[in-house]
Amino acid sequence: MTKLTDTHISLAHGNGGRLMRELIEGLIADSLGDRLLDIENDAARIDLDQRDAELLITTDGFTVKPLEFPGGDIGSLAVHGTVNDLAVSGATPHYLSLNLFIEEGLEVSLLQRLLCSLAKAAGEAGVKIACGDTKVVPRGEGSGVYFATTGVGLRPKSLQLGFSHIQPDDRILVSGPIGDHGIAVMLAREQFGLRGDVRSDAASVLAFTRTASEFSGLRYMRDPTRGGLATVLHELHRATGLGVRVYEPQLPIRDQVKTVCEMLGYDPHYLACEGRVVAIIAADQADSLLQRWQQLPNGGRAALIGQLNRHDTGVVLETELGGERVLEELEDDPLPRIC
Repeated sequence: MTKLTDTHISLAHGNGGRLMRELIEGLIADSLGDRLLDIENDAARIDLDQRDAELLITTDGFTVKPLEFPGGDIGSLAVHGTVNDLAVSGATPHYLSLNLFIEEGLEVSLLQRLLCSLAKAAGEAGVKIACGDTKVVPRGEGSGVYFATTGVGLRPKSLQLGFSHIQPDDRILVSGPIGDHGIAVMLAREQFGLRGDVRSDAASVLAFTRTASEFSGLRYMRDPTRGGLATVLHELHRATGLGVRVYEPQLPIRDQVKTVCEMLGYDPHYLACEGRVVAIIAADQADSLLQRWQQLPNGGRAALIGQLNRHDTGVVLETELGGERVLEELEDDPLPRIC
């Protein structure tokens, strides 16, 4: 296998010839270090035992500036985002595909760091990179690199989740503080002359979803990415017709996130998270799930934040002072694209 010796990506690295072969063999495959990855054929064979499980598939694209930020980068983000979409659906992820859209001029050393980060995240999540594709776009027509992934996993046929299972009085839990990812990426851009120590929450949520899936009263799970917690709550209201009430004193939000939001006029309820789970569960099992979550690594600030009901006509936030505030559905993007 020939190592890639170039220091920057050129258009020739996407022309199907020798340089492209060196890019794929000598950098991409070498950095990922996954023996399952098939770089010789147009399709990869995967083995999935479906006797007691159903196959789930998801796909996603990732663009973020900067490419590296406190707590993560676009490589690990691509894995976590795809793995988490399967996890909150109740599935165990097994395989990923990986598509790279690389801008001419990208430093090879940066690309290698991103790929190694992706490989590390995939290994920790127990997923294999099975296949992929690479394209190079002209300088100025990309943001360094875009990642696109497809994930395949298996969900037990006995596990049934969905909006149709949700009932009045069901409780709403979140697995940790909200808004960390959105603020971490924004601070990394240094657009407002601000700096801080907020780190992205980007991580696999498999430990949380597997624990939740052990409860017979689990109704639904979702990861609050673009649009944040408030958008998930509106999806619940719209799909079920039930009112959603959340309690401000119980919402886990870091002080640093609150401070930045107050200074710049952002609302943390609408900021993206990349390593959190929102779970809907029967009222009589909510405290037990919360206790189990809080015993997990990184689960110490998991919280029971609200419930569904028949009398509220939308998404209502009960404030610390005992008042009420309607959380409107997101209209404008609160931040430029961050995932």
